[in-house]
Amino acid sequence: MTVKGSEPSAMIEADDIQATVLRPRPSPYLGEYLLLRIDHAAQGREMIRRIIPYVAPAVEWWSPSLPGWLGIAFTYKGLEALGVPRSSLESFPDEFRQGMASRAQIIHDFGANAPTHWEYPFGCPDLHVALAIYARDEENLRLVLEHAHQAHRDLPGISVVYRLEFGQLPEGRNPFGFKDGLHNPQLEGYGVQQQNGVTPADFEKPVKAGEVILGYRDALGEIAMAPVPEELRRNGTFVAFRKFHMHVAAFRKYLREQASSAEEEEFLAAKMIGRWRSGAPLVLSQDRDDPQLGADPARNNSFCYADDMKGLRCPFSAHIRRINPRDALKGDIVDVDLHRFIRRGTNYGPPLPEGVLEDDGAERGGVFLLIGAHQQRQFEFVQSQWVTDGNFISHGTEQDPILGNSEGDGIFTIPKQPVRRRLHALPKFVTVRGGEYCFMPGLRALRWLANLKS
Repeated sequence: MTVKGSEPSAMIEADDIQATVLRPRPSPYLGEYLLLRIDHAAQGREMIRRIIPYVAPAVEWWSPSLPGWLGIAFTYKGLEALGVPRSSLESFPDEFRQGMASRAQIIHDFGANAPTHWEYPFGCPDLHVALAIYARDEENLRLVLEHAHQAHRDLPGISVVYRLEFGQLPEGRNPFGFKDGLHNPQLEGYGVQQQNGVTPADFEKPVKAGEVILGYRDALGEIAMAPVPEELRRNGTFVAFRKFHMHVAAFRKYLREQASSAEEEEFLAAKMIGRWRSGAPLVLSQDRDDPQLGADPARNNSFCYADDMKGLRCPFSAHIRRINPRDALKGDIVDVDLHRFIRRGTNYGPPLPEGVLEDDGAERGGVFLLIGAHQQRQFEFVQSQWVTDGNFISHGTEQDPILGNSEGDGIFTIPKQPVRRRLHALPKFVTVRGGEYCFMPGLRALRWLANLKS
């Protein structure tokens, strides 16, 4: 349910929004995800009361009084276990109520990615609460973890059902070796976020706050009126939690098989991603990596595709171009701003040593929090259309070369004059290990949940 209006957008109430929604993490960082089950509603509400003082608001991402930072979100089953009234539960969007596993066919989670292969407790009713705990170092991480454990230590109706350690890899790279987390949309009413102390160039217009946070106008001029009541809804958002295993050895081996030199391997890898490993975008540095450009947040996102409509610099199917087509779809019936969301990624597991082409059996990959107010037309649309369908770029069944759900039969087209190049038999480079839809309330809404009556 939504309402329309035309008055100017209000400034975002950053002091009531959880930090992970609006603020990038510090660098370096490490942390742990804890997933909880609630078997006693009153004890669940008591846990929330105890944990609220450690949930950092977006207004001060790294409070000097806190050793680290904690974020909290709930699944539909979690809100049900807390005793949220039925009228409120039934007001949530369908995708949240149904859960990610139930929508596997919509988001193309089949084959090896199907929920039947996910790790416990993903895709089952035991996942109720997700805690994300960050700190700058091991000592402070232990302190915040202790706060989290104290919140439910003497509450037998609360149990930990999953734990996952994560952290930043050297130079902020992902397991495939690429600098990651370089770009997120700016929100209207929040000002310009800084990345590592530098303000990025204002190349893309800010998206409406209501695209990410409930209680503000979105790109359609509407304000969400659900879930109810407003105390629960205001300054909250939805999170698609996704855990991927990354087949790093397979990625390296495929590049080696397709290339005649180390330089060509890097070139093909950059074409598949849309950036060089340093983070330098192909649109701005077509022929070679430019580490200085990649390291400059004021320049490494200052590009569009208006001058590359043939894909000669950045292929149409390159990962970053499919996830965010920017102005490449200008004039089409698709409004790109309706499909933007915030992406927070972390890494788990040890990096595969340089040069190794055989899998060592270690679990490594990424966990992504895909944050938005309209998951059906944000995460679900991007996953089902832009990631795993090539029709919007006239490429038929061609998928995102990194996130696509191919089974060794993937293709990837590199536009080139006079003759394009096409890579065949792409293996699966990532496998979904689990996922779920969560609701991340504002701080006042957390207090509302904590004070529910039985």
